Amino acid sequence: MTIEKGKAWGAPGALPADGVVVRSDAEARAVLEEARRAGRPYPALGLLGGDLCRTLGGPGDEGRLRSERAVTFPVDVGEALVDGVLHLFVAHLVAHDRLWRDVFVAMNAQWLGRWNLGPRAHPDDARLDTYRATLTLGDLPKVRARLHHGAHLPHPRIKERRAGAVQVDLERALPVEVDGVAVGRGRRLSVRVEPDALTVVV
Repeated sequence: MTIEKGKAWGAPGALPADGVVVRSDAEARAVLEEARRAGRPYPALGLLGGDLCRTLGGPGDEGRLRSERAVTFPVDVGEALVDGVLHLFVAHLVAHDRLWRDVFVAMNAQWLGRWNLGPRAHPDDARLDTYRATLTLGDLPKVRARLHHGAHLPHPRIKERRAGAVQVDLERALPVEVDGVAVGRGRRLSVRVEPDALTVVV
């Protein structure tokens, strides 16, 4: 069930025997993509690394995953149509130019590497936190200096939207990454969330 304000989230619970251990968001995405192609349900994932793992406070301890110390969470899964091609993601979709002046981001997790890019993003609220940025050269150092702490928002050149589905038509095609994996260039991007679609353990 999607998290509600003031309600506890997550519960004690070890990774089941048929669960899959992954060490990055990219590995998690690959497992989901394989299950989708085969028409199988998503397996539970034990997270040892990646931005979703960090968002959930996962320590990256493989022994913990099948112990009484493990914690189980329901989380949303992101779906993205990039110029008509469907991709899944557990943490984020990022489209940007070389300097990060022209950017579109959809966050299911709070972190993008060392950047606290989605400070209000929650992996189980049935929404994606999206940001459309068109920055000047003068904006770049100021924004980057604040990204680690999530203090880059609000900003007049960054439009924030929290929604279950968002579509954007970029002025030009940009390189797109889902969970850190390059999937080509895209100009028309549609993202939506599949609530409570996945169980993860940390």
